[in-house]
Amino acid sequence: MKQLTIIKIGGNVIDNSHKLHEFLLDFTALPGDKILVHGGGKIATELGVSLGIEPKMVEGRRITDIETLRIVTMVYAGLINKNMVAQLQAKGCNAIGLTGADGNVIQAVKRPVGTVDYGFVGDLDETSVSVTTLNSLLNSNLVPVLCAITHDGDTQLLNTNADTIASAVAVAMSAHYETRLIYCFEKKGVLRDVEDESSLVTEIRSGEFEGLKEEGVVSGGMIPKLHNAFEAIKKGVSAVYIGKADELSQINLQGFGTRLID
Repeated sequence: MKQLTIIKIGGNVIDNSHKLHEFLLDFTALPGDKILVHGGGKIATELGVSLGIEPKMVEGRRITDIETLRIVTMVYAGLINKNMVAQLQAKGCNAIGLTGADGNVIQAVKRPVGTVDYGFVGDLDETSVSVTTLNSLLNSNLVPVLCAITHDGDTQLLNTNADTIASAVAVAMSAHYETRLIYCFEKKGVLRDVEDESSLVTEIRSGEFEGLKEEGVVSGGMIPKLHNAFEAIKKGVSAVYIGKADELSQINLQGFGTRLID
C-alpha cells in the first residue's frame, strides 16, 4: 500500500514569512504523495478586529457569524491559500489550492445549535470527504492544499476547523493508503509547561487524554487537535504526530514531536 502524508500547518508559522518558507521547503522535500491542510486564525482575527468584529472562541473553536464567515473565506481561501500555492510552485511542488466546494472535495453539515450556537460552522462525517477527487488529483501528480472553508452542497460556505479537516481526510484516505497525519505548529509538540520546550510529552495514549485536560497540560486549541487525532487513529490512520514545523525534516527519524497512540 502506498504511503500518504497529510500535514496540517497552523499557529504562528503561517504568520511568519521566513518560518513558512522553511516549512514549505521541507514539505516539498517529503517523498511520496502528500496533502497540505491549513488554517490561519491569527490573520483572520486581526482583519476582523480592524473591521470592528471581535473574535469569539469556545474551547479553541471559533464562533462564525456571517461577518466572520466573509472574513475567514477571504483570508483562508484567498490570501493564505493562494500565497502557499504560489510558494510551493516556486519550490517545484505542483500544488492546487482548494476549498471544500472545489470539486466537491469536502461537503459539511452546518453544526446544530446546542448549548452554544457556533453559527456558520461545518461538521464532518465519514461521507464528507471525496476520496475520488483527491485520488484523481494525487494520480495527476498534484498536491492538494486544502483551506478551512467547506460547503453544505446547497450554496452555503462553512468554516470548519482545519484540524478536523486534516483528521477527516486522513481517515477517508486510509482505506487506500498507509496514511500518517502530522500536525505542525510553532511548539515541539505537547508540552507539560508551554514555556519550556524541554517538557515535551513524547507519547500520549488515548486513555491519558482526559487526565491531561484536567491537569491543564492540554487546553485551548490543543483539545480539538488531540480529540481529532485519537479519533483518526481509531479509524485506521497509521500514525499521528504533533510537532514543530521547522523540525518536519526529522519526521522519518526518531524524536519528532509527540506521537499519539491508541
